Amino acid sequence: MADDKEKNGVSLFGQSDEFFETSEPLEEFFALNLGDFISEHLISEDLAKKISQNEKGKKDRLKNQLSELVAIYSSNKTLSLLNFDKKEDYAIYTAIAHSIVQMLEVEKCNIYLTTDYAKGLANPDFDLVLAGTSVEGIVREGYKFSENSIISVTFTECDTIAKDGIVATPMYCNSQKVGVVAIQTSARKSIAKSYINLLESMAKLLATSLTLQGCIDETVHLTEDETASDLELQHSRAELTALIGDLCDYQQDFVEHLARAVDTKGHYKVSHSKNTAELARKICKQLGLNEKTTDLIYYAGLLQNIGKIVIPEEIFSADRKLNADELKKIQEHANVGVNLLMNINFLSEVVPYITYQKERVDGSGTPEGLKGRSIPFGSRIIAVADAYNALTSDRPFRKAMDKDKALSIMKEEAGQKWDFDVVSALEQCV
Repeated sequence: MADDKEKNGVSLFGQSDEFFETSEPLEEFFALNLGDFISEHLISEDLAKKISQNEKGKKDRLKNQLSELVAIYSSNKTLSLLNFDKKEDYAIYTAIAHSIVQMLEVEKCNIYLTTDYAKGLANPDFDLVLAGTSVEGIVREGYKFSENSIISVTFTECDTIAKDGIVATPMYCNSQKVGVVAIQTSARKSIAKSYINLLESMAKLLATSLTLQGCIDETVHLTEDETASDLELQHSRAELTALIGDLCDYQQDFVEHLARAVDTKGHYKVSHSKNTAELARKICKQLGLNEKTTDLIYYAGLLQNIGKIVIPEEIFSADRKLNADELKKIQEHANVGVNLLMNINFLSEVVPYITYQKERVDGSGTPEGLKGRSIPFGSRIIAVADAYNALTSDRPFRKAMDKDKALSIMKEEAGQKWDFDVVSALEQCV
């Protein structure tokens, strides 16, 4: 039954709660709901047709279209931001700064915004003001655009700069510059390229969400204005849909860079997450699954180990026996990952696939000992793709296994650990 529904394109799992309150900084960041993961198969056909139709001269139709877009991408669906005259905002950006420190294992992180986006913190002496920081009790500071500081130059040149243990990356969306995210570490410690890429993708995603919310606010005022012309409404629709498209692109970019950063922490010599996701997608196509289910399983494959992003890298590189606390962190990374994904609104549909990927068809798996078809089909596919990819990849403690031998082992274990149909599809793929 479950398999049939997935093949027919019926989503078995709804979205998570719009806001998941937690005291953990990293989970608070993901609880900001950075937008529905939109693409052509997630926007309704009806809405897509409405957007593409020529509505010149039909003001009511234009306003209805704009109202639909606002309803989908308003602040409770994208980045939840308040005006900066409210205390909660500084706490939000401080939570983001703490999240970045935890994920990238750096000493500190500061987030600067232009006075247009940090109105409550506006200071006539600065063009960029400190909107959030991982450092307790820091004096709120700022910069002028004309200064020669790394923060000012990063903003004006709109390019990432690394110097003296500081990496500053711009927050921008197309031509709209919003601010700067800066991290700092000791001058002796280098920051992996995958971490810098993740920082850049987060900065773009945050900037796009901020810009989108500003555009939505303007759109709401326009739809309430009885004197608004058709031309103004069409221009607003064009800007709004362009930003939504950008949001989709940056969300996908964020997911892929997050997966690469997880692989870096896990000390994989190749992109384990990417390879697992690609193989899972091939298996889906071999099984004839629909496009939406295939995409969700692909992203679940990318993010199956997302919880490792909060584990210190030194644990993975240790050439000694891990202590009880370190082992516990490793064992619980799956639960941490699920909690994080529940708070990323546009990724919440992949949660069931990741939650049950350690289940085994004979009921010997975890966390609930599910059997056979009671295990989500996506979980069974990811489990097979992950196991085969792990067997055929080099690890610090062993060499990669021959592909034929790995496939032989998978076939022997089909019906016990793995789904027969999925292993058969794997054999056709490899």
